[in-house]
Amino acid sequence: NSRGTASLLKDSIPITGFSASGPFECHDLLRRGFTSVKNELLPSHPLELSEKNFQLNQDKTNFDTLRNIQGLHASLKLQMEFRAVKQVQRLPFLHSSNIALDTLRGNDECIGFEDILNDPSQSEVMGEPHMMMEYKLGLL
Repeated sequence: NSRGTASLLKDSIPITGFSASGPFECHDLLRRGFTSVKNELLPSHPLELSEKNFQLNQDKTNFDTLRNIQGLHASLKLQMEFRAVKQVQRLPFLHSSNIALDTLRGNDECIGFEDILNDPSQSEVMGEPHMMMEYKLGLL
């Protein structure tokens, strides 16, 4: 997984569909970013996996606590609300703020790193809007 532009194009058209095939195929820097052999050979830092799954682990802990305090119905109701809120998205080429999800988690009044310095994974990625929408709908 390169950390170039490929990580920013997670909701857009897959890169493998546009790659040339054959004996003269070259690495496309604009779509895939720079290659790094070091990232493929060395294991990542032990805390990297924990940081990636922090919000998921936090949600599981909150659901377990809620289930123990108020019963099974409260946890199930909150999980259904989370799923309904996660399904609401903007078009694939526009960034979705997920304000309803932040409100359910209680993060709507917290100021974090992403609010001030912006999260690089949420940077604006503008592509061909019609192609991205056709890919999301399965027409392409």
